[in-house]
Amino acid sequence: MLRLGVFALAAALAGGTALAQNAPAPAGNDRATQKQRIERIDAELRDSTAAQQQLVREIEGLKGDRAKLNAALLETAIRVRETEGKLDASEQRLLQLGREEADIRDSLESRRKVLAEVLGGLVRLGRRPPPALMVRPDDALQSVRSAMLLGAVLPELKAETDLLASELAAQERVRQETARERDALADLKVSLADERRRTTALVEEKKKSLDQGEAALAGEKTRAAALAAEAGNVRELMQRMETEIEATRKAAQEAAKMPADQGSAAKLAALQNPGRLSPGMPFEEAKGVLPLPVGGAVLKAFGTEDGYGGQEKGVSFATRMEAQVASPSDGWVVYAGPFRSYGQLLIINAGGGYHILLAGMDKITVELGQFVLSGEPVAVMGRGPQLVSSASLGTAQPILYVEFRKDGNSIDPAPWWATSESEKVRG
Repeated sequence: MLRLGVFALAAALAGGTALAQNAPAPAGNDRATQKQRIERIDAELRDSTAAQQQLVREIEGLKGDRAKLNAALLETAIRVRETEGKLDASEQRLLQLGREEADIRDSLESRRKVLAEVLGGLVRLGRRPPPALMVRPDDALQSVRSAMLLGAVLPELKAETDLLASELAAQERVRQETARERDALADLKVSLADERRRTTALVEEKKKSLDQGEAALAGEKTRAAALAAEAGNVRELMQRMETEIEATRKAAQEAAKMPADQGSAAKLAALQNPGRLSPGMPFEEAKGVLPLPVGGAVLKAFGTEDGYGGQEKGVSFATRMEAQVASPSDGWVVYAGPFRSYGQLLIINAGGGYHILLAGMDKITVELGQFVLSGEPVAVMGRGPQLVSSASLGTAQPILYVEFRKDGNSIDPAPWWATSESEKVRG
């Protein structure tokens, strides 16, 4: 009976160890299959014409209706931001599952030698079992010692077996969750590609609907580039742009007409009108309601040390590659283009002496003098840092720099951000 019990336990342990040794590595075929699936979906997405035709029909239906066009653009921008957030969460979940899987694999590997030694002892014990008392009474002491040894070893072996079984089950669970998460990630990438394509089409249609002539706008862009080359700093650039460039001068004049105060009912009605041509409320009164221009963690906050003996005059966000950048507030575009160490720089006149600076983008999608709404897409990030000052931040992610200015002086933007957004911390 004792021999049968020992052999049964040994067989169970041997089977569990074999499972641990023969368990397929998830990093091989599973990941290759998932990668192939994503590549196939990407190819199908590029070749699809049905989605393109549907998009063309939507754009045709929006032509000539500024309010509907803006509403569609804002709605699409929200969906893009939500999808980018889900992608971030899914990628973080995959990283977590990968770490969990590696921990389980290391734990199994670390106990293989111990289990092998125990199993070897059980096999030897099975080949030479302890003598029976009824057969050889003179070996009673040896029998008692063997029984004591088994009594001490068997509970420990049982615990090891249970632990091994639970870890094998956990490993299988992690594999299944990883496969589901990769499927979800692939679907999210398809969805994001659809939304980005729709955003691009809507932005292009809005550009076509602007009243300014292309030739006049091209001339003003050339003049703006020349002023940027001559300007020594941002303050000088803003002053010269708003006095020497027709489109931005008109924008500055419109911003100056902004009423200092509005009734709450009037502000609510204005904010709900996607066809508005002026800010829905004075910028000073927009504290606590402005959305962040991009999803991402804060790398450097306003007022922190900049690494050069000074203080940060804005906020730096780490973003996704090719992330959408939205305007934080209503306002007029008074500069859009490259400027010194800022890279691609966008300046929005929000009225009341307030300006918003956005820098570090790869592509700006709005024009000089254009009025933009809060949440409207205005730029796209690149695939890495564009700012010269990004080297000190120690990240390969794209970095968006945001600065608020009042009468030419930098101010802390924190009071303006919506609470649910501003509480994000670096992950």
